[in-house]
Parts: sequence; C-alpha cells; structure tokens
Amino acid sequence: MNKKPDLSFWQIWNMCFGFLGIQFGFALQNANVSRIFQTLGAELDSIPALWVAAPLTGLIVQPIVGYCSDRTWTRLGRRRPYFLYGALATTLALLAMPNSPSLWIAAGLLWLMDASINVSMEPFRAFVGDQLPARQRARGYALQSFFIGVGAVVASLLPWLLAKLGVANTAAPGEIPDTVKYAFYFGGLVLIGAVGWTVLSTREYPPETLAAFDEAGTMHTPRLDAGKTRKAAGLWLAAGLAGASGVYALGLDRQLYLLTFGLASYGLLLAIAARPQAPAMLRTVLSDMQAMPQAMRQLAVVQFFSWFALFAMWIYTTAAVTSLHFGSSDPASAAYNEGANWVGVLFGAYNGFAALAALLIPAATRALGLRLSHLANLWLGAAGLVSLTLIRDPDWLLLSMVGVGFAWASILSLPYAMLANHLPAAKMGLYMGIFNFFIVIPQLLAASVLGFLLKQFFHNQPGQALVIGAASLFVAGLCVLRVREAGMDSGMAAQGVRT
Repeated sequence: MNKKPDLSFWQIWNMCFGFLGIQFGFALQNANVSRIFQTLGAELDSIPALWVAAPLTGLIVQPIVGYCSDRTWTRLGRRRPYFLYGALATTLALLAMPNSPSLWIAAGLLWLMDASINVSMEPFRAFVGDQLPARQRARGYALQSFFIGVGAVVASLLPWLLAKLGVANTAAPGEIPDTVKYAFYFGGLVLIGAVGWTVLSTREYPPETLAAFDEAGTMHTPRLDAGKTRKAAGLWLAAGLAGASGVYALGLDRQLYLLTFGLASYGLLLAIAARPQAPAMLRTVLSDMQAMPQAMRQLAVVQFFSWFALFAMWIYTTAAVTSLHFGSSDPASAAYNEGANWVGVLFGAYNGFAALAALLIPAATRALGLRLSHLANLWLGAAGLVSLTLIRDPDWLLLSMVGVGFAWASILSLPYAMLANHLPAAKMGLYMGIFNFFIVIPQLLAASVLGFLLKQFFHNQPGQALVIGAASLFVAGLCVLRVREAGMDSGMAAQGVRT
C-alpha cells in the first residue's frame, strides 16, 4: 500500500477555505430564520415544526450525496462538483429568503437552502479524509473548524453591524428589516466566492490512486437479510402508527406527529429494501449502516446528544434573549429587534471563540487525549447554555458564549478525527453521510418534542429549552467515555496525542 504524501499548510488552507462560505450561509440561517418566521406570523410553539425542513433534508440528502460522490469522477474531480453546484443553489436561496411574502414560502426556502448547503457540506468532510494522510486529518478538521468559526462570526454579526451603520433595523408588521435582507445578499456572494476558491485551487486523487492509498483497508458489507429486514420494518411501522394513534387519541401536540412519521418512514424504507427489486443505493445505505464500525456506533451516541442541544439553542435563543433580557416578544417592536440583533452578536461570538478554540484543541488533545478533551469541551458548552438563563445583563451573555464556542469547535472536529481512520476510502463519502444521520435525527426529535415540552411543562418559557440543551450536552460528555480507545487515534498518535 502506498502512503499519501503530506500536504503543505497552504494546500490544507485552500482545501478547507470553502467551508468559510458554507458556514457563512449556515450561520445566517441559524441566527435569523426564527426571526424571519416570527416576523411572518409564526407562533412560538410552532417554530420547531417550521425548522424541521433543515434536519429532514439533511437526512435525505447527505447519504445520497455521499453515495453518489464516492462513485463520481469528472473533470472537476470527485467531491468538487458537489461543492460548486450546492453553493450555486444555496446562493439563490439566500437571495430569496429575506424577500419571502409569506410564512410557508419562507419555510419552503429554508428547505431548499438546507438541502443545497448539505450538497456542499457533506462532501467536504469526505474531502479531508480523501486528501490527507491519517497523521494530518486532525489538523485538517481543526482548520475546517477555524473557517467555520470565522465565517459564522462575520455572518452572525452582519445585521447588528448594518444597524450600527444606519441600515433600518425595523420594518412594518410582516416585513423583514433591511438589516436582515442585506446580510443575506452579502452572504450569498461570500458563499459562492469561498467555495469557488476551493474548487479552483485544489486537486483530487483519481479513484485508482486513492484506492492505492487506502489506509483503512477493505470493509466487507454483508447483504441485507430480507427476512430480518421485513420483521424490523413491521416493528418500526407498527411503532409509528401506534404513536400517531396515541397522539390523536390523547389530543397531544401535533408536532409529535413528526416523531411518529419518522418511525413509520424508517419502517417503510426497510420494507422497500427487503424487496428483491429494491434500489441498489437504498440497500447499500441500509446494509452499510448496519455494518458500521464499532467506533462509529459509539460516536453516534455522542453526536446524538450534542446535536439535540445545538438545535435547541438555534431554535430558542432568539426567543429566550428577546423575552428574558430585552423584555419583548413582539417581532414588530424595537426592543425585540434590538434583542434579535444581539443574538446575532452572541452567535458571532460563540463562533469567534470556536475559531480560537480550534487553534487550542490540538494542544489540549496532546495533554488530555481526544476523549477527555471532547468531554471537557462539551461540559463547557453545557455550562454556557445554562448561564444564558441565569445572567441578566445581556452584555455578560458574551461570557456564556465562551463555553458554547469550545463545545462547537470540538463537535465539528474531534468526532471526525476519531472516526476517519476507521473508514475505507471507497466508502468515505457514504459513511460520512451515514454518520450525519446522528446529527439529523436528534434535530428531528428536537423539532418534534421541544415545543410540546415547553408548552406542557414550562409554560412556554423558551429559556427552559436552553436548560434542556445543557442537560443533553452533559450526557453527551458522559457518552464520550464509552468510545473505544484502542486504535482509534492512530492518525493523532504520530503527533504525540494520547488516548
């Protein structure tokens, strides 16, 4: 087996630079979509259901893109066509979103935007695994986290900065303020420019060369057992139908139908896959998911609780800060819009701290190892989320963002550094897509149950969603301790990192 050559710092810089643009669009979405929904008339307890487009599209798009990009080779290479075309579609969605005339058009544009972002984002994870030898992968993912932080800082701050420059920060009821519109327009330009730079400044190994470099070896994937798959399909379908019947009979929150629909949908997919004429891609995705490496299974649990917390934060921070710290829940009021802009500053701050954390994480892993470093960062994030509900001076909320930033940087880098060496080159894209199921599924769960929990148990107090998120990050940290140590960190070992 040949060994991949090391890449220079600037080569790694170029291959990761596109993530700055992708995160620019992603951060504009996270910091402003709840604000847009509320401006267009959404009730607080309906916002999670409107957000469901984002994780649902990821669940569908990412494994498809991973499967297809593993099998793609064009003049642009293997992964780069997906970067480019996804960026073009995301740019169009960014330009259209702040001009939405109605709530449902905005929800549809969120669906398009998130699908397009996923088309670009998913292959970037596999791109690092393709291009870098094991000893450089942790550095590559850390540099991705750095660009994620930088892009998100500027994007999150844009409405606030534009307001400081005199751009109108309020508008008539049902109208999106100019600060948000111009931020989205600028974000589209940054996204296509940054992704274009990576597409033009990098190269990819042809499939035969990449196969010769494969450090993980060949992974045997067993064929689906049709009988067992049909039985599992029946159980998942029954669970979904029983859950939906229970929601209807008890008159529970309608958003719980999202959860029951998800259970039934998985059962339906299994039933289709069990048929002899099932699409090859579906059978491959499901069989590879059943055969995923043990380390991936363990890390999936960590990702599940981590991303449940993040989704709670993205959905409810605007509502929590505007009501707790600025005293308004009226999207047309000056106080609400001032608070919403401050949330953009806070989101920019946690991404800025994440960029700094990305530079410190390699040293932390050398001192503590990957697992303990990730645990510590997740618990810092939990403390940050809880403190958002305890601190009353909005300026001091910046301190809360230090912990959130360290958790964000760690979530975006260390699980991938732990995972990449276990994945064969021929299935790097598909397995990265499957791994992202455990980013998407907790977001769907959050969209299903958070509104219900707040309404039934917390008197619709949005700050309590942040407390729930903090508890989830704490559990994620505990689950890190279950991740198998042996052989997991071979790529870091060459750099002196302990497990």
